[in-house]
Amino acid sequence: MISDKVSDLIGRTPLLRLSVPDGAGTVLLKMEQYNPTGTAKIRMARNMVDEAEEQGLLTPGGWLVEATSGNTGIGLALIAAERGYKFTAVVDNHSSVDKLRAMLAYGAELLNVGGDDDGLATAKRYATARRLAAEHGAYCTSQDSNPGNPNGYRPLARELYDDVGEDIHYLYGAVGTGGSLCGTGRVLREHIPDLKIIGVEPVGSVNFGGEEAPYHQSGTGTPVVSEICDTLDYRLIDEGIKVSDSEAFETCRYLARNFGILVGGSAGGVVYKALERAQSVGPETTIVALVCDGGEKYLDTVFNDEWMAANGLFDAQVVDRLASMLRCAPAGQIRKTSARVR
Repeated sequence: MISDKVSDLIGRTPLLRLSVPDGAGTVLLKMEQYNPTGTAKIRMARNMVDEAEEQGLLTPGGWLVEATSGNTGIGLALIAAERGYKFTAVVDNHSSVDKLRAMLAYGAELLNVGGDDDGLATAKRYATARRLAAEHGAYCTSQDSNPGNPNGYRPLARELYDDVGEDIHYLYGAVGTGGSLCGTGRVLREHIPDLKIIGVEPVGSVNFGGEEAPYHQSGTGTPVVSEICDTLDYRLIDEGIKVSDSEAFETCRYLARNFGILVGGSAGGVVYKALERAQSVGPETTIVALVCDGGEKYLDTVFNDEWMAANGLFDAQVVDRLASMLRCAPAGQIRKTSARVR
């Protein structure tokens, strides 16, 4: 197949089955890192722009603005470069450096509102993006409230149904804006009424209640100082669960070292929780985990021994638990401990 635009390469990402012990449920990873930009969010970035153009909200040479922790911004930067728009990403210091560099590589303008604070500034990002757009006549894509966000994942749902059919019993996904999980789950449930949709957020996020606390997983969750996104449809979600940074990041590292699977930080948390569920259901049960980005953007954090140690994120008990929930190839040797860089 020969394509004329990079955005034509979006979609038809593969499914990867994890090797679990006999008697456990099947765990399938929807590997969204094989999209352009290495993330699922290119799907909704393109769709939000498509819908804005169809509604006459964007004209040739227009200006896009969005508040983003990284992956949405990378997707919008690519689409803006392809279609000739100016794009400004309003960011804070919670984004990984590699995500910021990727946006710059596509020609985006960055406006950092984080100041000297290393934490999330979600509410400030959104307020600044909307103010900037209003003052300059730009179009703010507003991923937190734009129906084009979840609508962008309708093709993902159709891909899953084409590949697996009605044999999907659980759908797991990270919840930030809720776009990927709700957009996918809404369409799948039209075909699979008994589908269980499980949202995963970091410990310290408040989408599903609980106490606010700092967390290191990026592109997911909502701090208490922010408004819950309009795109998060609680009516669709059967269960909201929390995952610790250690569980998420040790899963990323374990999958990389023992299976050659390199996934992003929040995706590690989704996989960990899907594996937990697989232990309590039978082999006739199929669990799909949405892996919304790859690990290449986290080489300086999740996959960096010094960063993990400095933040107290190593957890041997999590690694032991992973060893019990996954089965290496017969000729393989499970590496329970991380190889430290000297």
